[in-house]
Amino acid sequence: MIAILGAGAMGRLWAASLPADETAFIARPGHSPSTPLSYNFLALDGTERSVTLPWLAPSQSPDLLLVTTKAGDTLTALEAIADSLQPTVPIVLFQNGLGSQQQVAERWPERPILAASTTEGANRPSPDRVVHAGAGATWLGPMTAPAIAVLAECVKALASSGLTVHPESDILGRLWQKLVVNAGINPFTALLDCPNGDILHADLFLNHIDGLCEEIARLMVAACQPEQAPSALRERIEIIARNTARNTSSMRSDVQNGRTTEIDYINGFLVRLGRSKGIATPVNQMLAERVQQLSLN
Repeated sequence: MIAILGAGAMGRLWAASLPADETAFIARPGHSPSTPLSYNFLALDGTERSVTLPWLAPSQSPDLLLVTTKAGDTLTALEAIADSLQPTVPIVLFQNGLGSQQQVAERWPERPILAASTTEGANRPSPDRVVHAGAGATWLGPMTAPAIAVLAECVKALASSGLTVHPESDILGRLWQKLVVNAGINPFTALLDCPNGDILHADLFLNHIDGLCEEIARLMVAACQPEQAPSALRERIEIIARNTARNTSSMRSDVQNGRTTEIDYINGFLVRLGRSKGIATPVNQMLAERVQQLSLN
C-alpha cells in the first residue's frame, strides 16, 4: 500500500496516477473522514474522470509514504504520524525549495528518507478538480543512509503510476537546480500576479534578476554546489519562464487563494543560508519580505 500525506494538487496527481487498489490518503491528525476522498481529474490527453480513494485505516501500515504537504507543514505533519509508521517504511518528500527535507532527515536519520524533485505540472482550480497541466519527470534520491538500499524499489513503485521516474544519487544537486528556477520565477509571479511568461517583460524582474542570480551563484559555491555563472542561471530561469509562459506558479496560486506560500523555503532559505555564510542577499530578502507581506494582507 502506498500512502499519501497531503491532499493538494501534487498529492492528488500521484493518487490519480498510481494503482487505485494500492493507494490511500492519510487523514490529518484529529480527523476521521467517514467517506472516501473524491475529485475529478483532467489528464494530459484531455480526458476527465472521477477519482475516489480511501483513507488509510488506523490498523493499516503502508509500504511506502509520499509526503506532498507544503514545506512549512512537513515536519509537524510527519511528527504526528511517525509513531504509527514502521521504522523501515520509506518516506518520500515532495516539497518545493530546500530546508524542509534537511529538517526531516535530521529528525529521523535512522529512517529511509528520500527526496523527490519533480517537473510534473498539476494545479487545483477548484476544491474538487485537479488538472495535470504538464508532463515532466521525477527524480528520487536518498537523504539518509538507510534510504540508499531502498531507492530502486521506491523508483519502481512510483513508476507504476505511468509517470516518468528516475533514481538520482545527487538529489541535493537536483533540488538546487529546481530551487534556482523557483527563486527566479515564483516570487515575481506572486508579486506581479501574472503567469510565468509575463515576468520577462516586467520592470520588477528586469531590475532585479541579475542581482538575484549573482547572489544565488555565490550561495551555490558556499553550499559546495558546482560553480555556475550568474548569466547561466538567468538563462535557465528565462528558458523555463518562456516554456511555461501561460502557467500559474504555485506561489501565485497560494496568494490568490489566501494560502501560506513556500517563500520561506525558497528565497527565504537563500537568505538564511547567506546569513550563515556571511553572504549578503538583499534581492532575495526583498522578494521574501514582499511575498510574506502579501500573505498577511
